[in-house]
Amino acid sequence: MTIGSNISPTASISGYVMAGGKSKRFGQDKARVTLGGEMMLTRVCRLVNEVTGSVSVVADRESRYADSDVWVVEDRWPGDGPLGGIVTALLATAETDGGRDWNLIVSCDMPFLTREWLTYLIGRALASKAQVVLPQSAAGPEPLCACWRTDAAETLRAAFERGVRKVTEGIALLRSEVLDESAWKRFDSAGRLFWNMNTAADFEEARRVWETERA
Repeated sequence: MTIGSNISPTASISGYVMAGGKSKRFGQDKARVTLGGEMMLTRVCRLVNEVTGSVSVVADRESRYADSDVWVVEDRWPGDGPLGGIVTALLATAETDGGRDWNLIVSCDMPFLTREWLTYLIGRALASKAQVVLPQSAAGPEPLCACWRTDAAETLRAAFERGVRKVTEGIALLRSEVLDESAWKRFDSAGRLFWNMNTAADFEEARRVWETERA
């Protein structure tokens, strides 16, 4: 299956995977580690492609994943954190002919995302008047597994150019809809849906859980 693609001309929502970080705490590019015989970047791209009909990877440079079957959008502000990557994705959609109203944007390091949850999230976004629809877990807001309206691009870009770097501060400038546990718990009885891998130890734990559940 080819997962690299430009924005689908028929999609109502564009899909993006964030994979431009330096992975300093992880010790290697976390997008390239393998879980269940599949590279994390490939796995998350496949999920996003399945629910949106398109997927692009936001990375610090176009050549970073040249050896993988993915379409890369170069981060306009490499090294300046995830908010810049989110704005990059929204601008990419806005500047594409037939640009879509919504964008599903997820991080590459979330091993327990499911197609069922992402489908539900998209459905909530398409019915919403908000500019960002995001879940909130016990750890707080989860903006790297969220749907963002394309028309939020200019507000967020202006904030970014004023020095705003925290994604939550950007969200505070938008109309937002927060999905609490009552919305997502049915998709995640184990409480791992938004779990991400920041360190090598996190990866080893994810691999242990993955292998145990499939034993």
